[in-house]
Amino acid sequence: MKRTSARSPKRTTQNGRGAEAEAPPKPSARAAPKPSARAAPKPNEPRAALEATGDQPTPEDGFPVVGIGASAGGLEALVHFLKNVPAKTGMAFVVVQHLDPTRKGMLVELLQRDSLIPVVQIADGMPIGIDHVYVLPPNTDLAIRRGIFHLLEPAAPRGLRLPIDFFFRSLAAERGEQSVGVILSGMGSDGTLGLRAIRERAGATFVQEPTDAKFDGMPRSAIDAGFADVVALASELPAHIAAFRKHPHGWSRTDAGPVDAASASALEKIIAVLLEQTGQDFSRYKVSTLHRRVQRRMTLHQLDSMLRYVHYLRENPRESDLLFKELLIGVTSFFRDPAAWTYLEDVAIPSLLAARPRTAVLRAWVPACSTGEEAYSLAMAFVEALEALPLGARPTLHIFATDLDRDAIDKARLASYPEGIVADVSEERLQRFFVESPGGYRVNRQIRDMVVFAVQNVVQDAPFTKLDLLSCRNLLIYLAPEVQQKLIPLFHYCLRPDGILALGTAESIGSFGNLFTLLDRTNRIYRKVEPAVTGRIDFPSSFGRAPGRPTAPSERESQVQDLQPLAEAHLLRRAGHSAVLVGPKGDVLFTSGKTDSYLELPAGKPNWNIFAMARDGLRQPLGLAVQRAFRSKAALVIADVAVSGPDGAHVCDVSIEPFVAPSRLQGTAMIVFSAASSRSSVASTPGKAARPSGHASKVLLLEAELQRALGELRVTSEEFRSTQEELRSANEELQSTNEELQSTNEELTTSKEEMQSMNEELQSLNHELQAKVDDLSNTSDDLKNLLDSTQIAVLFLDRGLRVRRFTPSVTSIIKLIPTDVGRPLADLASELEYVGMYTDAHEVLRTLLFTERTVTSRDRRWFRVRIMPYRTCDDRIDGLVITFTNVTPASDIEPPPSEPGASN
Repeated sequence: MKRTSARSPKRTTQNGRGAEAEAPPKPSARAAPKPSARAAPKPNEPRAALEATGDQPTPEDGFPVVGIGASAGGLEALVHFLKNVPAKTGMAFVVVQHLDPTRKGMLVELLQRDSLIPVVQIADGMPIGIDHVYVLPPNTDLAIRRGIFHLLEPAAPRGLRLPIDFFFRSLAAERGEQSVGVILSGMGSDGTLGLRAIRERAGATFVQEPTDAKFDGMPRSAIDAGFADVVALASELPAHIAAFRKHPHGWSRTDAGPVDAASASALEKIIAVLLEQTGQDFSRYKVSTLHRRVQRRMTLHQLDSMLRYVHYLRENPRESDLLFKELLIGVTSFFRDPAAWTYLEDVAIPSLLAARPRTAVLRAWVPACSTGEEAYSLAMAFVEALEALPLGARPTLHIFATDLDRDAIDKARLASYPEGIVADVSEERLQRFFVESPGGYRVNRQIRDMVVFAVQNVVQDAPFTKLDLLSCRNLLIYLAPEVQQKLIPLFHYCLRPDGILALGTAESIGSFGNLFTLLDRTNRIYRKVEPAVTGRIDFPSSFGRAPGRPTAPSERESQVQDLQPLAEAHLLRRAGHSAVLVGPKGDVLFTSGKTDSYLELPAGKPNWNIFAMARDGLRQPLGLAVQRAFRSKAALVIADVAVSGPDGAHVCDVSIEPFVAPSRLQGTAMIVFSAASSRSSVASTPGKAARPSGHASKVLLLEAELQRALGELRVTSEEFRSTQEELRSANEELQSTNEELQSTNEELTTSKEEMQSMNEELQSLNHELQAKVDDLSNTSDDLKNLLDSTQIAVLFLDRGLRVRRFTPSVTSIIKLIPTDVGRPLADLASELEYVGMYTDAHEVLRTLLFTERTVTSRDRRWFRVRIMPYRTCDDRIDGLVITFTNVTPASDIEPPPSEPGASN
């Protein structure tokens, strides 16, 4: 990052092809002909079908579309964004903001003031065109298909709507690599899963810097999920998007030709750097996938050659982590590819349960599980399938879910997902298998306990065996063909007879049709069969690397090489003693001196664990002491331990010292063996040493071992009782607190979602009203300056003929001061010889006919006085307007009498 179901799926996410369309209402010169009539869906077409499209778009098929998602505080961010969008971009911009569904939006008018390109509100069936900003109307969801906008009624109730996620998924399916997702200020997590869909199709994602956003919930959710390619200020994002588009590799075709020799050499270097910095080997990935993903990172960093990117990669270890995650393409969702899940739930899993005993324990493996959605989906489908079985004993399922990305595995173990999963999980399943948590949902304990997550490289590490179901979907498409040819027989070996293999819809078993029988051709689901001739099976350890690729030292060898100097330096203080450096589970990391009197290799397979290697008499006290030492992080000594060595029984002292420093030795302990300081098993006489008889020696050893066991048992018993009392007391308190919190939680959760949604809508409405207030303030200022600058005296009266407003020129005719606002007209002293002004004003207010008279003042000035009704914008009479025009230069004779004028 560049700081950078009920089974009834609502939406699908297949690739789509966009068609360039004529832009409304001011078509650009670059606009293409309107799409053909067959592109538009039928009126009764299902909601999910609006996202289903055909092939992946290419640069010739359309233009990039930038989807912008915003919520609370988004108006200000949108203004900053659009101010920096030039008039000619070659792109279209679609704004999706959370709006109050009961009010008419003013977003179009507010955004048009700061935008150099036209801003229009979307209408159903409107074609999309370049160099336009399209705004979603309130209380609708938006989908795009073949260059046409489709407005849909929201499927979720108010408070649970996620319009940004819905549109981003549709945009990803429609535009593929030419889709851009932008997340601006807002609360909640709407848009996070939409960005994931865009990244899956190799689109670009941009997020506002959280410190620049008024509400950082949505930006932080996208960043924490790892779906942000670029993080920047709202005003800077248009420049980043433009730079991405103008880069030579920006929005490049996915079907590019073969990689040239220079690029292939650079890819080799990149693979070597990744192996050095992450410990993972990508040499068996498809070259085209590697090349495309590397080019995407180059575009984001504005690097024009792969060699420059190699240097950048070596100088920035953080980029290695980002490229590592980019290559894994860790995109998944609950019940992805609904048709495949429908077959698994209705046919495959029930047939598997029917073929297994009622008390069987079924095993399933989900390699490349990413953040766990597919593994949890399998657990839910299994639980639902069990309901169809008769009551009584039922099989259980253990699911092993693995992935190369440790961060993804950590997220999967948390089982916490954003609120956007409502697009993939039915309401029934949400209520049954999830519990609400802050910012989303969490899988319940029943489902979590069925899944075990682990970090594993399916190409390098040992596989899981004796499986009933293996779901490896959308992994093989990223691996080189030779690796695919080795994995399919391996999967066959891992499955039990009649086991089920589920692959992605774009994957197949290739030439291994003799190993599996096809159950569902469309969804690529197979059943294992036993071939007449079994070929050679290559396990991951034999896959090897491509010729000339560097190999990484084993983890154990690397660890020992790092720890040896530190351990030897520590042992200088204990010269002549035998010592062993062990890990928290007793694994031997380093030895010093002669240890054969205390340790021996066990028979059979070599086992480098000190508890297995300890000789008789030492094994039990050593195991208890090591556990206590690691638990207390304090050194301890076991004295007078009777050990049966190769030369007979002897007594020794054992010291265990856990390391707190240096940091490289933390989590290890040094075990030092030395001859006992006092020998209770040896009797001495002057000048001659005598040994006890064999029987007495055995008795002494047994007594010493019994005493140590009793002591350890006593200490353990006391600790257990103390811990039990504390836990009992804590449990009672927690139960009481839990009951109180449960009732409070039930009350709060009923209103939380709706209140949050209303809060976001009110924030948006508040920003719109604030903008309108600013407009009115500017208008008021303009009016005041106009009235102050004109030489015409104007007096505004309300319906009670009280002063509402006046211009400065009026003060020379009628004695007015600012505090006279609100005083009746009859109370004011006037310089005019116009005794009937108050009567005329009443008459105009009654008849709504204006009057005009020419009168003189005491200082012999002549004024034309015009009295008119004051009309509001909605045609209401709300007072009078009196104007006094000085006509002295044109009046040298007595003024003629005037009559009331006609109605206006």
